[in-house]
Amino acid sequence: MDGMMSGARLVLLALPAASRALLVNAPSAGVQVARPVKTALAVEQIEEQLERGRMVLGRTRDMPLVALTKKNNPGILLSGGSLRTWSYRAPSLQRVQVLLNTAGRPLDASVELWSGPDNTPVKMRVYAEDGQLRPFSTVVETPRGANTVAVLNLGTMELPLTANVVAENVDAPSAECVASRISVQGGAIRTFPFGSSVESVQVLLRTDGRPLNARIELLQGPNNNKQVVELYTEDGCDRPFFCILETPGSGNVVRIVNTAPVEFPMTAGVVPHSINDYSSMDAVLGGDVVIGGDVGF
Repeated sequence: MDGMMSGARLVLLALPAASRALLVNAPSAGVQVARPVKTALAVEQIEEQLERGRMVLGRTRDMPLVALTKKNNPGILLSGGSLRTWSYRAPSLQRVQVLLNTAGRPLDASVELWSGPDNTPVKMRVYAEDGQLRPFSTVVETPRGANTVAVLNLGTMELPLTANVVAENVDAPSAECVASRISVQGGAIRTFPFGSSVESVQVLLRTDGRPLNARIELLQGPNNNKQVVELYTEDGCDRPFFCILETPGSGNVVRIVNTAPVEFPMTAGVVPHSINDYSSMDAVLGGDVVIGGDVGF
């Protein structure tokens, strides 16, 4: 009898905590007790992970979370007139990147940053003749607390767009772009021409803390606007404007207009972002053709 009791004690100690509780608190004889179902994780392991806070929405923190990047986050389709918001509560988040494109149709959208009730420190209106050939990419500064990015498709129902807001791997202006900034007085215009070898350009606008009002135009030919961005920022030092414009083809000119009064100057830096490898293959008018030279009979 003592041997049987010792064996029962060993079996009881070998069982999980939940199973031991079921046996200790077992009801009187004649009542059947359901056997515990075998799970992938032992009951005590699940309790331990829950106590440590490692279980988050069906995955543990030890598992790598899928990063919110441009590659694995294809974006959200917005039909004409639709509004989509992305909210961020982490005070450590300093900036996000907004990506807009279409399937080859015109792009007409509004991008705003909401920071508290009735507070919109950043507003921009974006237009592109072809949202697939010239997608829009901009970085929005989100310092100090909760912020919401709102994207509104201003096009008709026949003109949907794809919007994506990412918080990791955000693009930043190069050292060349920061160093090349020039002063643009209120009401002044600056133009930056680029050759056919330049595939995209960086645009950086900043003030000394005053409001920033500007218009960025991408032209290809006389008065032929391929892309237009109208911008307002309440503090151009705390929230500077940075974007990347695609410049396919030749004859691209970036025009920066300071739409603010003369008392509100700003600085603008516009430099190439990516250059193709076929610049040496561009056609040169009159190249390698000599008329009347070195021809003898």
